[in-house]
Amino acid sequence: MTGGAFAAASLMAATQGWANPVGTPKTAKVTQVRNATILVETGGVTFLIDPLFADQGSLPGFPASASSHLSNPLVTLPMPQDDLATADAVIVTHLHLDHWDDAAKAAIARDKPIFAQSEHDAGLIRADGFTDVHVLTEATEFNGVRLIKTGGQHGNDATLEAFPTMGDVCGVVFSHPEFPTLYVAGDTIWNAHVQAAIDTHKPAAIVLNAGNAVMMGFDPIIMGTEDVLAVHRAAPEAILIASHMEAINHCILSRQVLRDFSVQNGFEQKLLIPADGEAVMV
Repeated sequence: MTGGAFAAASLMAATQGWANPVGTPKTAKVTQVRNATILVETGGVTFLIDPLFADQGSLPGFPASASSHLSNPLVTLPMPQDDLATADAVIVTHLHLDHWDDAAKAAIARDKPIFAQSEHDAGLIRADGFTDVHVLTEATEFNGVRLIKTGGQHGNDATLEAFPTMGDVCGVVFSHPEFPTLYVAGDTIWNAHVQAAIDTHKPAAIVLNAGNAVMMGFDPIIMGTEDVLAVHRAAPEAILIASHMEAINHCILSRQVLRDFSVQNGFEQKLLIPADGEAVMV
């Protein structure tokens, strides 16, 4: 079965009997672009999240990480930068190079609305010439869509102590009264922040950065197979969408291995693993 057919079949099976918040048939759309770059379309608004626009192989591998000899990104951008840059707003969950790069900064209009996780990050984005930069809170709203900042942790305590530049990260919950609630968890491992977001917002769909990125000698800094399973157990009715895979040197978990793991553990009908450039409806 092809990736697209698998996604369609899984989505159809997993969403039987679901209802949106007010019982309407409206759906949200998530397009996997490349790495953690995705498009979220909900409430009539298109959000571009964590844009990495660099040409294939134009950036060095991350030092002290798995396969650091490989140049990033490992794969091409599946659609034109200009098309991505037409999104209504941009969300930057944190400022790591694979989530907000110079090519994206050059392609995105300086007056584009941009949402950052903190005043610190917002200030750095403004310093690059962007004029409409906002800080996410638990009550941010844009064109009728509520954007709710959630917490995360980019690796366990030992990893963060060894690599303090990992810094703070965030996720975002997209809420609209006529559309399913969507939670983009961001660069985090499974932890209490993710559990709290699930318990509080009860999302219908959850985007997980699931490439199992590894700094050598330390536990992974984003989700891997067991983290994805933990999210499924915490939110068994939610559709999970795997992102941040097969595009950056230190992401060692393949789509096929994650898919096989979901079959072995009985949640393949709740997991979508879109290919780069593929869209899924939730």
